[in-house]
Amino acid sequence: MARIRLEDLDGLGEEEEEDEGGGGEDEDEDEDEEERGRLFAHWEVVASTHRVSLPPDMAGPIVQMNRHSQAREPVPHVALSRHGKCEEAAYEERHYPAGKWACVTKGEPLYEQSISLSFMKLMRYICKENSVGRYLGMTVPVLNEIHLNEQGTELEREVLTAYYLPGQFQQNPPVPMDPEIHITERAPLRVITRVFYGITTEETILREIGLFWELLGSTDAVLRETYIVATYQNPSVPQRRNEIWFIRRAE
Repeated sequence: MARIRLEDLDGLGEEEEEDEGGGGEDEDEDEDEEERGRLFAHWEVVASTHRVSLPPDMAGPIVQMNRHSQAREPVPHVALSRHGKCEEAAYEERHYPAGKWACVTKGEPLYEQSISLSFMKLMRYICKENSVGRYLGMTVPVLNEIHLNEQGTELEREVLTAYYLPGQFQQNPPVPMDPEIHITERAPLRVITRVFYGITTEETILREIGLFWELLGSTDAVLRETYIVATYQNPSVPQRRNEIWFIRRAE
């Protein structure tokens, strides 16, 4: 199957507006259906690589998220310091203030299954399944909080996936229609972050954690059992940007 890129779909539905003659509405509807079909087929392939099935009711949220793909609000934070002489080895320390997040917890056999199922729920919430009945807006990054076993060799099955509510909804968050989504006030967070690119699986995450520890050296200033994987791009982007966050202990 040829790879379908999201940027290939940006112009769908625009050419028909320039055509002369009747039948414009029917042609626009055909274009909309074509867009939905192509996007859904592409995301089905992505979902299969994460070992999950894509339900038909995800077609609408996928189209809506794609149409708003360029409008992403960054989660508020303050950069405290940056270390390293080259981009590959660099890491940064940041402070994230308290804020309201929509959170889902899953404990599937594979990490990528848990985050995929959780994000599908959050996509529905973001797009319309909320008490205001409209698109809320996307924020980045989406956080996936993970825990290691006592030996530090495997991930615990339970993963919490969190979406930051856009600024306009921080004071009065829309209520989710899905009972598995919980609005949570998360405490301020101080983290040390390092960028990596590509897919996120248990194998790649454990490797990145190990590399980051080698870079930092021995320290008791950060937690050893809890980490955060921050994602900045949707799962359909092959070399998407991610970060590993080491969490500083409370002083």
